[in-house]
Order: sequence, then C-alpha cells, then structure tokens
Amino acid sequence: MTDVIFREATRDDLPAVLALLADDVLGRHRDLPEVDAAYERAFADLDADPRNHLVVADAGGDLVGCFQLTYIPGLGRHGVERCLIESVRVRSDLRGRGLGRAMMRWAIDQARARGCGLVQLTTDKQRADAHRFYRDLGFEASHEGMKLAL
Repeated sequence: MTDVIFREATRDDLPAVLALLADDVLGRHRDLPEVDAAYERAFADLDADPRNHLVVADAGGDLVGCFQLTYIPGLGRHGVERCLIESVRVRSDLRGRGLGRAMMRWAIDQARARGCGLVQLTTDKQRADAHRFYRDLGFEASHEGMKLAL
C-alpha cells in the first residue's frame, strides 16, 4: 500500500483502533468494538506513558492498521532497552497487500533509532500465518512464551 503514514494515535482514533482489534478471529472474542470506561482509562494510561506508543497506519484519514510499541529498560543483555510490539492489526480487507510488513519495518526502525538492542513480540499459537510472517521478517521463535490471565 502507498500513501500510508504511521503516527501516534489520538483519543479521536480510539473507536477505529478498537474496531481493528475486534476485526480478528481471536480479537472478536477478546475485544469490544465500542469505547467504554476501561478503554478510556487504558488509552489515557498509554498516552501519558513516554515508554508506550499506540501507533496507527493512516491512509488519508482512514485507519487501516495499528500496533503498540513499549520500550522496556532492563539489566539483561548488558542493559539494553527492548522494544515490545503488541496488538498488531491490519484491517481484514487489506491483509496480504504489504501493509503489515511496512508497519513492522517502521516499528523496527523506530526501535533501532532509539538504540534498542532487541525487538520482541508474542503471537498466539493459533496464528500460523502470523508465525510465518514474523519469521519472514527475521524474528526467531527463540523462547516459549507464557501468560497467566488474572
């Protein structure tokens, strides 16, 4: 896709971002497409935190993708900062056109420019296509991820 810019999401983008999160085989069971108090609070927290960036792919005012970047300081790996990429979504009717690849390359470039020593992400075990996509970008399945729902 051409003529897409990547920018920090604003509060006005929240309904479109939620629609992207819910426009997904797994997301439709985990996310709601309507703005409520919990989403308002979460957006305010992200927006106020300088280590978190909710990024949207904007095609002439039409939001066609999103992802979150979180920068994590740590002592491991000789104190390098890590970039965690989460909630990657491309609008379902635009998948397979290179937008996801452009989004990820942009995210990786941001991490590199910030001086991060590692970019990491998790992807659900049910997402075989996503696993191939991330491997094609150079990511390695080097760790077993675990989560505990609270």
